[in-house]
Amino acid sequence: MRVLVTGGAGYIGSHAVRELREAGFAVTVLDDLSRGHRAALPDGVRLVQADLADTSALRDALDGAGAVVHFAGLLSVAESVADPITYYRVNVGKGVALLEAMARAGVGKLVFSSTCAVYGMPFRLPMDEEHPQDPINPYGATKRAFERALVDLARAGRLRAVALRYFNAAGCHPDGGLGEDHRPEEHLIPLAIDAVLGRRPELVIHGDDYDTPDGTCIRDFIQVQDLARAHVLALAALEGGEAFQAFNLGSETGHSVREVVEAVGRIAGRAVPVRVGPRRPGDPPRLVASAARIRSRLGFTPALSELDAIVETALRWRRDHPRGYGGPS
Repeated sequence: MRVLVTGGAGYIGSHAVRELREAGFAVTVLDDLSRGHRAALPDGVRLVQADLADTSALRDALDGAGAVVHFAGLLSVAESVADPITYYRVNVGKGVALLEAMARAGVGKLVFSSTCAVYGMPFRLPMDEEHPQDPINPYGATKRAFERALVDLARAGRLRAVALRYFNAAGCHPDGGLGEDHRPEEHLIPLAIDAVLGRRPELVIHGDDYDTPDGTCIRDFIQVQDLARAHVLALAALEGGEAFQAFNLGSETGHSVREVVEAVGRIAGRAVPVRVGPRRPGDPPRLVASAARIRSRLGFTPALSELDAIVETALRWRRDHPRGYGGPS
């Protein structure tokens, strides 16, 4: 089967493209390269460089596809708080444009890159898929809105869809061939690595007065290649079961910001320079997944779950690629 991967030149998308190829799928990528990198795509993958709003390009990219894996969208909590209208235009408006194009092309299967931010402030931990959904930032709200559209289309018999609710994707491909290169970078592990390598003066910890053991936020980190593998399983899940299914993707273990900083220092062999700054709006104090549903229904378990091992893959890639996908030196 041919699969269209929107946003396939991005961090998670590029890892999923490789995993899909290795599983035997033919892959077309649609990406405007505003935040993705052509160099992250393997040889032989067709790239349609275009925005989701480009109706003609989207029709071309969907030609011959049997399913879509949808990564394209905006993903910064802080940016969404500052500029919510852009997040609704991109994550909801352009997502609906994709659904309309799929309907015209007769493509009725979709795997959606969603997020644990759809839940908002946790009422219980670990958070399972039945946890109440009350997003506290526009990023989570826009992902929730698109999921709602998928639920309604599935109920109407127009679509079969799986939403994968990521907790914190982290690390890089274990073989060193794919990495994390956001511009600007906002994720904790690469920022800590850049600080320990002297590429930035320090890492800013956003708040150390949360109701957690060390005062810093706790997050559930899942290795990006494990996360990519789950998309192959999700495509198979589209063949049966409920028309809409949602699955958490996490390690079921929480690590605080300070624990992550200590892990980076341990792997790098020297302490990460840090400074404590103010809290960021839209940050819950704790987010930890229950992944029991995807484990029981799809047989998914992370292969690389230890924090130090995840950090090591990220440090190796970032050390070997100081200019990111711009080159090794």
